[in-house]
Amino acid sequence: MPLHDRILGHFRDAAQTKLDAAATLAPAIEQAARLMVHGLAQGGRILACGNGGSAADAQHFASEMINRFEQERPGLAAIALTTDTSTLTSIANDYAYDQVFARQVKALGQAGDILLAISTSGMSPNVLQAVAAAHARSMHVIALTGRNGGALAEQMHADDVFLCVPAESTARIQEVHLLAIHCLCDAVDSVLLGVEE
Repeated sequence: MPLHDRILGHFRDAAQTKLDAAATLAPAIEQAARLMVHGLAQGGRILACGNGGSAADAQHFASEMINRFEQERPGLAAIALTTDTSTLTSIANDYAYDQVFARQVKALGQAGDILLAISTSGMSPNVLQAVAAAHARSMHVIALTGRNGGALAEQMHADDVFLCVPAESTARIQEVHLLAIHCLCDAVDSVLLGVEE
């Protein structure tokens, strides 16, 4: 296949995956955004975690909350648990890599806070441990995953929000995750700034 056609195929696949996910994810994104607004209004924080590309997504989300998305507003309390290399490496060295987020959740999370847990497969041990720690702290969980949701799907409580991209390709799942994060940021701003119809 010519490289040009291969590249066009990626664009078509990405667009189709987003369209296929829209009807499924839109109500859950709205639910997640309202949960975030409620938690933030009560003085809570949003902790975000993930590995690799999902770590970048966690950082991207936190930066949009703390700084701003597309509208001017005060900063919102969000922490990416993926950024402190001293903390990450000391936990991995002294305990185990599957504890790198859970120990941070145990130290920083409070009842009413929210964990944004990102895993394309739903099988990342450190994300699963973070979810367990969040539940033990009476935190809500918003899971952003793909495929069939993996073990992450089984950890969800009734008051959590489960966002599962109906796709198999990691690249396509991550592309929809970024769109979902932007939708969350816009929805949170819309509710907080009173622009929701």
